[in-house]
Amino acid sequence: MRRSLLASLCSLLLVGWVTTRAQAQKVHEVRMDANPEKDIFRFSPAEVSARPGDVLLFRAVSGTPHSIVFESAGLSGPAHEALNGALSRRSADLSSPLLTPNGAEYRMVVPALPPGSYAFFCLPHRAYDMRGVLRITK
Repeated sequence: MRRSLLASLCSLLLVGWVTTRAQAQKVHEVRMDANPEKDIFRFSPAEVSARPGDVLLFRAVSGTPHSIVFESAGLSGPAHEALNGALSRRSADLSSPLLTPNGAEYRMVVPALPPGSYAFFCLPHRAYDMRGVLRITK
């Protein structure tokens, strides 16, 4: 009787902890647009404030292909490794795969990074200054 009561209590505590963690995770959608006729090349929003564990959802809206590449300049070794680890199906160092066609999505869980700013850009549209910033908050 005591064992089953203790097991039930532990299960409830575990479910409560998992539920709290899942609720704390926030999804931030970032649209990727490119329209050469209107000279539009952007991430929208261009600045995203997130916490470790949040999800960044990049959506290729127009003008594909697109990619997400984090700037390596100024990154500490641990931050570099954390970002690479968070980028599934990487095509290169700090780089997501190419997103094609329009409507393609790429999800990334924000890794445990120290608070600060982490610049990223779209490799196919880098010459058009298509860039954004991930701001890590506590």
